[in-house]
Amino acid sequence: MAGTPAPIRLTSCGCITPLGDAPATHAALMGGKSALRPVPVLGREGGDRVPLGLLPGRELDETSPPAWLGALIELNSSIPGGDWGLPRRPVFVTGSNFGVGGLYALRRNGDPSFARWGAPPTCTEQIRRELGWGPDISILSHACVSAHLGLLNATRVVEAGLADEALVLSFDFLSPFVAGGFHALKILNTGFPNPFREQPSGAIGLGDGAGFAVLSRGRGEWVLSGQTLFNEMHHFTSNRADGSGFERCLEGVRAAASGMKVWFKGHGTGTLEAGRMEVAAATRAFPGAPIVGWKGALGHTLGSCGLVELAIALEASKGGCSPGTHGSGGPPMADRVAIDNFPTVPFDGVVCASNAFGGAHAAFLLHHA
Repeated sequence: MAGTPAPIRLTSCGCITPLGDAPATHAALMGGKSALRPVPVLGREGGDRVPLGLLPGRELDETSPPAWLGALIELNSSIPGGDWGLPRRPVFVTGSNFGVGGLYALRRNGDPSFARWGAPPTCTEQIRRELGWGPDISILSHACVSAHLGLLNATRVVEAGLADEALVLSFDFLSPFVAGGFHALKILNTGFPNPFREQPSGAIGLGDGAGFAVLSRGRGEWVLSGQTLFNEMHHFTSNRADGSGFERCLEGVRAAASGMKVWFKGHGTGTLEAGRMEVAAATRAFPGAPIVGWKGALGHTLGSCGLVELAIALEASKGGCSPGTHGSGGPPMADRVAIDNFPTVPFDGVVCASNAFGGAHAAFLLHHA
């Protein structure tokens, strides 16, 4: 009788933010530090000063090649193994913006060198060459749940025996085009984000960020269980007013966490309606679980937030303490919102959730194997 196949495990994981790599970012958040600073929303062209988290020494304006390329090369140096992009070691590249800032720069100054970075296929091809990967690369993009989509697809190909291990790389770096778009929607404004805080109006911050995860069968001490994606298909930007999409997404994760004591790493951008819905759904699905969010210090890393924040949640789980909800010093949306740092030792795992425009939701359970 054949034995039960070994589970798919998280072999390695890391990230880079304006506060450093995953251990440095975790330590900075524990110390109450923030990456957000007021920056003109259109870079050298000015505009309102909005809260942005940029990599050290990086300007918002686009360059060719992009100034953020060095950060990806540095992150790649910490990914174990080699020969990525071959049939048995595929790569899943995710994000919501890729090099779209290059198209904006091309339109503004006419320099054709920006064109090769401006669209997902061409941008990914440039990165593939820089990092020395093979051609077996899939590109996935679905707003702020993009990284979750990459993790789920990578899990499936390894689980099906189509790959020995898979790499997920997600990145989102800011540009005047990206910041200007959110500013036009009025959710990126001169106010700093206060996730999960009751207040008259909401605001978000945006941040540079990239992360990676290696998934394989039977190697690694950590597991992603109950990976779930759910799309309401309700509206271009908003969620159903009853919050049902948040609850539907958490059903599968709640089943995976049955019998476990968990904490909840929420999306928590600083918007009000979605924040209330997320807190309500998390409170019902996981009674007693502390709810925390870190975008008040990191800014929203957009399609890459699920992987960037996974790396930080992993550090919190390994280190025995989670950072609190930065920027939420006022009355919280629920008693379970953890404003201060708290120990993770009493918990069996952490539920990591992300939510996106139009009612797209994603979540999984991270726990020790």
